[in-house]
Amino acid sequence: MSAGIGGSTAERELRGLTNLAASAVPVTAAQRMARLDRARSLMIAAGIDAVLLPAGSSLYYFTGLRWSPSERLVGALISASGALDYVCPSFEIGTLTNFGCLPGHIHGWEEHENPYDLVARVLSRSTPQARVLGLDEAAPFFVAEGLRAALAPIRLIDAVAVTRACRMHKSREEIALMSTAKRITLEVQRRAARILEPGITGTAVKKFIDDAHRAMSGGGSTFCLVYFGEATAYPHGVAEEQVLREGDMVLIDTGCDVQGYKSDITRSYVYGEPTARQRSVWDLEKAAQAAAFEAARPGVACEEVDRAARRVLERAGFGPGYRVPGLPHRTGHGIGLDVHEWTYLVEGNRQPLEPGMCFSNEPMICIYGEFGVRLEDHFYMGETGPVWFTQPAHACDAPFGPAA
Repeated sequence: MSAGIGGSTAERELRGLTNLAASAVPVTAAQRMARLDRARSLMIAAGIDAVLLPAGSSLYYFTGLRWSPSERLVGALISASGALDYVCPSFEIGTLTNFGCLPGHIHGWEEHENPYDLVARVLSRSTPQARVLGLDEAAPFFVAEGLRAALAPIRLIDAVAVTRACRMHKSREEIALMSTAKRITLEVQRRAARILEPGITGTAVKKFIDDAHRAMSGGGSTFCLVYFGEATAYPHGVAEEQVLREGDMVLIDTGCDVQGYKSDITRSYVYGEPTARQRSVWDLEKAAQAAAFEAARPGVACEEVDRAARRVLERAGFGPGYRVPGLPHRTGHGIGLDVHEWTYLVEGNRQPLEPGMCFSNEPMICIYGEFGVRLEDHFYMGETGPVWFTQPAHACDAPFGPAA
């Protein structure tokens, strides 16, 4: 950060930061093989002969291949019978070979060729009697259409019964990686609060947060929202540049990536002395977050966690339902390799809570034209109940505790 408002303080806060992600233990090849075994069991149960995973988080989850999606098809074909095949442009074969993914046969297509015809040929060899191909739900429409045309009469269906069932339940290793990511982001949040002063811009704060994340995780922020005053009333803020003033509510929502696993933590607090109104709403938000956490017990439906938070807000006169002033969105989302993934703490989701599921807990209070408060921490389901990844905020004017 350049010298100026917040500059010298920011430089001091960045000094001495260490890369906590450097010691994180990555997912092993043996663990990915176990994931494939689990996927194949689910495929057989669901009547799916093979699953195609184009570039994206599910491809990385199962094979260890991290590849950015583009118009060129790169993916893995997992057969229920045991085969693992990769499809990619021929000129990328050398690169893919060195990316540390699970071993499998690599099939290349030239630029003038139809990659979906190649998928059909590979599938006919690995699974000659294939009748049903599952496709990762995040696949682009053009991939689905290309496959439909090339694979007829093989039926193309959503592979969510496989991908969701595997990825929704995190292992100890995954929880450890997310714990590291969230510990990093909470420390970045703490330091960001210390650089604030009247006149500092949201852009300057974002720059500091990105620098701090880079120092502690080896990569910058995966996203960052910084809003002051009235802008905090809107879940994802406003387009205008923000400038901090005394007495403003501050909302910072940010995260990082450790071995692909994400953090996502929001802190809201007042810069300066809170008004009675600000303190009251902040305390209510904390109570709603606590109620959601207490409601999360193994076997309880996801929607009950959302209802628990809303009951607290509605008793205080907010809502009801999604009405504003109040909570206009779900209470929480799943998290893992994607910031938002299965499953969701929302009305209508009767999925029972089970060990290994990971969630955000963020029943935001929005008061349009005034301010908003979002406290977002994450928890995972243990064998007997929820466990916080990070401890919730302490108070409106001391979010990181009295010592901070």
